[in-house]
Amino acid sequence: MSKAAKLSRPYRVENGRKFRLKDVDPGDTAGMKLDKSKAADALEKGVKLLADLQDKLYAQDKRALLLVFQAMDAAGKDGTIKHVMSGVNPQGCQVFSFKAPSAEELDHDFLWRTMKCLPERGRIGIFNRSYYEEVLVVRVHQEILRAQKLPPSLVTKKIWKERYEDISSFERYLSRNGVAIVKFFLHVSHAEQRKRFLERLERPEKNWKFSLADAQERKRWDDYMEAYEDAIRATATPYAPWYVVPADEKPFTRLVVASAVIDALEGMDLAYPKVDEAKKAELEKARQALEAE
Repeated sequence: MSKAAKLSRPYRVENGRKFRLKDVDPGDTAGMKLDKSKAADALEKGVKLLADLQDKLYAQDKRALLLVFQAMDAAGKDGTIKHVMSGVNPQGCQVFSFKAPSAEELDHDFLWRTMKCLPERGRIGIFNRSYYEEVLVVRVHQEILRAQKLPPSLVTKKIWKERYEDISSFERYLSRNGVAIVKFFLHVSHAEQRKRFLERLERPEKNWKFSLADAQERKRWDDYMEAYEDAIRATATPYAPWYVVPADEKPFTRLVVASAVIDALEGMDLAYPKVDEAKKAELEKARQALEAE
């Protein structure tokens, strides 16, 4: 494990039985005092290492990496994805955002729309929100569950536990097929979210980011925190760990996320494909032909 990967380890949850969201301080920076310049330099080094590893992942074409981002509004998902993945070759990266389901999506099982977007071998897939919405926003707003057309006999008090089981089984299946899964909950504080919402209202270039629904959802903060804690506790596993990342300080958040992605890629034993003797002979012929021109 490289130095870059070590930063994220304290925030990794792979056995959720004892996890408590209150144990993670959204303002934590692991004792680091980073000004903008130092933070940018540190992230740049991480991005370069990540880009090198991603190039090997693409060339090797045997494994895939799925990054799942979940958070409350204004926690910084979009900015984190933008900055951390800034050095990645676009050919080797796919980003999907999941908003309110369409009529077609509601006519399928709750995993269907995300299964269609899983990364191919050799690629990094990024889910900006994901199938976890089905045990988060759907749990908080159960009128959405009623719109999913499930037979009434299946909508019981056990439905969330059953969905956790289905999600964990799905993630185990992916891991057994060469897809590494890393899940991030960007943990922003109630006070910091308010500050960021006010900034969106005060700055014209950020007005588009705000909607009245954001303020309405804020009223359900405690319900969401309970839903996130339960989901993390139920689905954190060694093959699909959660990283509960402090999100009040954006530069630190990005460093932790970059660290976790590097850690996952370094665990894949990546290398450029070796060329056999027949291929070497073919390449030598091509070199001689080019030199003879």
